[in-house]
Amino acid sequence: MIVELSGVCSAWIAVHGRRGEAVAEPPVTFAGLLRKLRTEARLTQEELAEAAGLSPRSVSDLERGIASTPRRETVRLLADALHLPGPGRAEFEAVARGRQVPAAPVSGAAAAMRTLPRDIASFTGRQQELAELVEAAAGAGGVVGIHAIGGMAGVGKTAFAVHAAYRLADRFPGGQIFLPLHGHTPGQQPVDSGDALASLLLTIGVPAGQIPPGVEARMALWRDRLAERQLLLVLDDAASSEQVRPLLPGTGGSLVLVTSRRHLSALDDATAVSLDTLPPGEAAALLVRLAGRAGLSPEDPAVAEITALCGFLPLAIGMVARQLHHHPAWTTAGRAAEMASAVDRLELMATENLSVAAAFNLSYADLTEDQQRMFRRLGLHPSTDIDVYAAAALDGTDLGTARRALEALYDQYLLTEPAEGRYRLHDLIREHARALADRVDPDRDRDEATARLLDFYQYAAARADALIARQVRPALAAADGAIPAAVPALADRAQALVWARAERASLLACLDRATRAGQHARVIALTAGLAGLLRSDGPWAQAITRHTAAIWAAQQLGDRLDEANALNDLGDVRYVTGDYPGAVHNLEQALDIYRGIGDRLGQANALNDLGVVRLVTSDYPAAVQDLQRALGIYRDLGDRLGQANAIHDLGDIRLMTGDYPGAVQDLEQALDIYRDIGYGRGQANALLRLGVVRRLTSDFPGAVYDLEQTLGVYRGLGDRLGQANALSYLGDALRLTGDYPAAVEDLEQALGIYRDLDEPFGQAGTLGYLGIVRRLTGDYPAAAQALDQAVGLYHDLGDQGDEAEVLNERGTLHRVSGDLAQAQACHQQALDLARASASPWQEAHALAGLGRCAMAAGHAAQAEALLRQALEIFQRIGAAEVADLLAELDVFAGRPTAQ
Repeated sequence: MIVELSGVCSAWIAVHGRRGEAVAEPPVTFAGLLRKLRTEARLTQEELAEAAGLSPRSVSDLERGIASTPRRETVRLLADALHLPGPGRAEFEAVARGRQVPAAPVSGAAAAMRTLPRDIASFTGRQQELAELVEAAAGAGGVVGIHAIGGMAGVGKTAFAVHAAYRLADRFPGGQIFLPLHGHTPGQQPVDSGDALASLLLTIGVPAGQIPPGVEARMALWRDRLAERQLLLVLDDAASSEQVRPLLPGTGGSLVLVTSRRHLSALDDATAVSLDTLPPGEAAALLVRLAGRAGLSPEDPAVAEITALCGFLPLAIGMVARQLHHHPAWTTAGRAAEMASAVDRLELMATENLSVAAAFNLSYADLTEDQQRMFRRLGLHPSTDIDVYAAAALDGTDLGTARRALEALYDQYLLTEPAEGRYRLHDLIREHARALADRVDPDRDRDEATARLLDFYQYAAARADALIARQVRPALAAADGAIPAAVPALADRAQALVWARAERASLLACLDRATRAGQHARVIALTAGLAGLLRSDGPWAQAITRHTAAIWAAQQLGDRLDEANALNDLGDVRYVTGDYPGAVHNLEQALDIYRGIGDRLGQANALNDLGVVRLVTSDYPAAVQDLQRALGIYRDLGDRLGQANAIHDLGDIRLMTGDYPGAVQDLEQALDIYRDIGYGRGQANALLRLGVVRRLTSDFPGAVYDLEQTLGVYRGLGDRLGQANALSYLGDALRLTGDYPAAVEDLEQALGIYRDLDEPFGQAGTLGYLGIVRRLTGDYPAAAQALDQAVGLYHDLGDQGDEAEVLNERGTLHRVSGDLAQAQACHQQALDLARASASPWQEAHALAGLGRCAMAAGHAAQAEALLRQALEIFQRIGAAEVADLLAELDVFAGRPTAQ
């Protein structure tokens, strides 16, 4: 029987003749050995010649025996190209010199037990991953520790594994072995498990003649020889779990580090170590270290720009750094500018025979044809993240096929999964995918894929917005995209918001693409699909820009209905930003168009929104008129959501004008409708206002309860503006219960959200409440600062009623601080504003403030007269302040106050 030494550079030794007598085989020639090794490496003569830097004719002459004594340099080049291990290399060189090959390895076993490559002096970062690996190795005990180090091409898996191996080497006296498995080596097939085992056995000192045939026998011998050893084994660039599994030690305290571009999920008991790209700081340090330029600092802005353009990928950073090192005339700023303006950044990331694109191509080559097509399609997506629905639309496949393709790409580290069901391409991989699509796919195929994607987002966004929006929108005239084969099932507003928020970047990127392409109908439809999300989450400056562009697009198409819809959306956003004149202008424009084309639903929506704007600007008669007209149309159309909105806003007017019983009646009626139709956000809005009424009528515990319930609903809906509103009112209610610390906490949370959303009206109200709490806790400077900011915001907003309220509080602060002249001036200004805006509650507070100033100045008669005027107004509107004011007036009459 002949013992095959497959994959091992060994003499062809065979034993076992008849009657057990050893029979010598013919002597091994260099020509035969070279031919055998090349064949086992699955290389053609041309491929071996290219890898060794020789001519194909030279390789052919050597294999035919024409050149019987090759030069030493030629032998070295061939050994390098064949990736021969230490013992095998010695035998290969011995045969080349014509010497007899010994049965045992030429080099000693002890020397071969330390075969780690050179550690990289420029290794940077990865300290957390290293620490975790070292800690895991220390706690492995008497079992074999297996760590599968994965990551995309160029992320530095091998460098990390080797560096970690050197850190751990002293813990493994049995040796440290590095074995390349060539899962992704250009021009070379992955190493067969049997060949790898033969190489490992040779390395630990097993004579070639004692290596048995077959994977099972070699695996048994390998595990037997390692049973008493503590070995550190690095298996580099594994192609699969199947390739690795036979190479693992069976028992003992050995450690195995496996690197791979695949998720080795089938490797039992392996701890996954997934390497991501470098953090910005470590990336900058690596670039500076490798560039080796005096004076270059990680803080240099050009260094930060280059590493970002390299996607923080170590391979790309290393290539650019070496370019800078070998080109002293180049500047980092110049190289950064060149990379930023490059049509194909990957072309600039190459050194000698290495390139980032080539590294990515090795992973791409492992994919099936269908997976490769999906990869190229993903390069056409205009944003960073994608889910299975969008992927199916891009590729024109069903959900199951798309999901399997995405999982295959994830398995190859061509995708990451930052959140469940959402996949992301690294910037450079996305650029590579797009370049492949441009090169491989016809223009028509790419255009059709992009159109399917835009159709999907347009249709899905419209369905989501119908659940998110505050009112039913008149049908879009321009929404003519195809209906996709599969869209997410969205049951309610909460699910719609989750989907829209996850897809926000993709929706905006698709909108930008449609805008650049002059696709006016798509611009209108995609903007409308985003309207509810932009109103809910902001930033509202961006929303204004988007709706303005949609108006222009509708005008280009001559589409009056969609122009009116976009104007109404724009007016609504201007309202929440506090631009009340701009809001009125846009809403009146929309109303005129709706009337001109006879769209009654549009008219009702515009009238309702106009009523709300006039409410906050204290134009209560006009607000009531607009809202009642809107309510009549909604009732005619049977639009219950519209009816509830209008009734709710009418209740808000009653609240602002001091008609608390009427406000409760309207708000409860609206709440009933909202509950009937299952509109959670409307229920929260009504509960919020009912909580405010309780606060104003001195039911402070009840107000706190209602507002806490309201806050929970808003949080469940993910409505940040609603949360801020609830927190602001809740903070004021807590202040009235005397819980000042809790009040400050809620008010500061509300203020933070309002500022994030750039919502000035909410900021002003919350600052006013904070000013009161600061005064009550004795922090007069902080109180003055908050109140002054609130007055300024209300003045800029043109909100006279609320400006009057804060001026009254500012007057109180001046009075308790001893500045009666300033206090009186503030209360008088508040009184003028309150009367101009027909705000009786603020008017009464201004009169009471002036009365207290007169009392402090010793003018008792004037004080009593002013306080009685205030009492009359408070009694008329049923305000909670009546009891306190009666107690103050009892002092003038000499009557004892109630205990």
